[in-house]
Amino acid sequence: MVKLYGFPGSTCTRLVALVCKEKNIPYELTQVNLMKGEQKAPSFTAIQPFGQVPYIDDDGFILYESRAIARYIIKKHPNQGTPLIPSDPKAEALFEQAASIETFNFNAFVAPIVAEKVFKPRRGLQPDEARVSELLATLQSKMDAYEVILSKQKYLAGDSVTLADLSHLPYGTAFYGLGGVFAEVFDSRPNLARWWKDISNRPAWLAVKDGA
Repeated sequence: MVKLYGFPGSTCTRLVALVCKEKNIPYELTQVNLMKGEQKAPSFTAIQPFGQVPYIDDDGFILYESRAIARYIIKKHPNQGTPLIPSDPKAEALFEQAASIETFNFNAFVAPIVAEKVFKPRRGLQPDEARVSELLATLQSKMDAYEVILSKQKYLAGDSVTLADLSHLPYGTAFYGLGGVFAEVFDSRPNLARWWKDISNRPAWLAVKDGA
């Protein structure tokens, strides 16, 4: 069983849990309390030097960084559960293209918006609304490109769901949950809205959406 060290509500911890669910891989969560700063304790940074969650212990193999963990789990169990990363070279290249799209055209804007609108208020801080507006304006143009891609195919890498699609879920759900103009980013574009409804209702995500 994979031992997952993280915080149940953490976006990155839930991504790893999501992949485990999609691949039918059981995992045991050891909670690291971010509110108490346990991720900065010497015993934790001795394993994860950046003091961030999550990391896994897979029968003695230690790995951190959620994207790397997700790829490792998928490639270790290629014939179990949902494939998520294709094996054909061209299909895998399209997956890597889609993964890059998520990193640089979605996460780069959505994550800081969530940090401003969700995480800052939890710490009693005021969001920088000017920064949010600037990020949102740029994101709108990025989502226009998503709409074009998704008008031609079901998912970002083709007609099969991949890790590239699922990687949008943790931050995307927090972003969409802000409602108003934020939800409209998805809802106002029919193909993007169809895709988002599809991936955000996957049973594996619903199982970990509220906590790994």
